[in-house]
Amino acid sequence: MKPGSQPKPGIQDLEDAKNATKPRCLVPDGLQVEIVLGIDPGTVVLGYGALVLAPDGPRFLTAGVLKANPRWPIARRLGHILRGLEDVYALTRPSFVVIEQAFTYKNPKTAIRLGEARGVAIASAFVYGAEVHEVTPSEAKKCVTGNGLAAKEQVAAVLPKLLRLAELDVPIDATDALALAFAYIRRRELARLMR
Repeated sequence: MKPGSQPKPGIQDLEDAKNATKPRCLVPDGLQVEIVLGIDPGTVVLGYGALVLAPDGPRFLTAGVLKANPRWPIARRLGHILRGLEDVYALTRPSFVVIEQAFTYKNPKTAIRLGEARGVAIASAFVYGAEVHEVTPSEAKKCVTGNGLAAKEQVAAVLPKLLRLAELDVPIDATDALALAFAYIRRRELARLMR
């Protein structure tokens, strides 16, 4: 791991599980902060990104991806993703988990696989005890870039500015997850103002 880089949870191979240690939590004990964890679901690559709800706006905590071997049977991939998510929850202690809302795919098999990954993410977040919310990809893109049809690369380019970071060197699936978390925070702030 590079100096200063964030730990990336998730076990690369299920056989490594016996030798793996649980990741250290990034949120110190006793610190009373709320964490919003965004999840961009997938059965081969799942992106995650965590933001701290700070008084002066959202702050970056961590982001990364969980990867499963595409040649594995679906049950093994989903189990691997589940274990990785459990590590992410232990690492970030989220109060809120925001999952990308399903949208229509032309390929039914793709839609089914995405539904399975979403199911694992939703159920595991509920079991962990986080409040679960959904955000559409277009809502997240519009919140970050002002354009609900923006390309993933546009979202990745704008996010560091919104999070007051010099740069954000994480995979594109992780920036998608951060955008989901950011959009949920903005939605929540707007709802609070409307009361």
